[in-house]
Amino acid sequence: MSRFKFTDKIPASFRNKYVLTILLFLIWIILLDSNNLISRYKDMRELRRLRADREYYLIKIKEDGRKLQELKTDNDNLEKFAREQYRMKKPDEDLYIVLTPREDRKISRRTH
Repeated sequence: MSRFKFTDKIPASFRNKYVLTILLFLIWIILLDSNNLISRYKDMRELRRLRADREYYLIKIKEDGRKLQELKTDNDNLEKFAREQYRMKKPDEDLYIVLTPREDRKISRRTH
């Protein structure tokens, strides 16, 4: 009568202690460690997104700085800005506001 051992079902290559150690190490690195590969991938993706956002905001800061400088130095630009952004008008003028459908939806959402 032969005894059946649990290790008989395991392939011979996985019974090697070096292969088993390397396999456990890889599982640890990929899944269990606090700096595992999955979290590192997510962190790198977040870092790329944040760098893109940073570039966008740096460009916007430069544009706004240029616009601010124009407003400070030229009264015609200041008047144009006030008329467009704050809908200011002279006493003898009529003001007509033309909205795109997108702008109209924005305003209607705020009022409801």
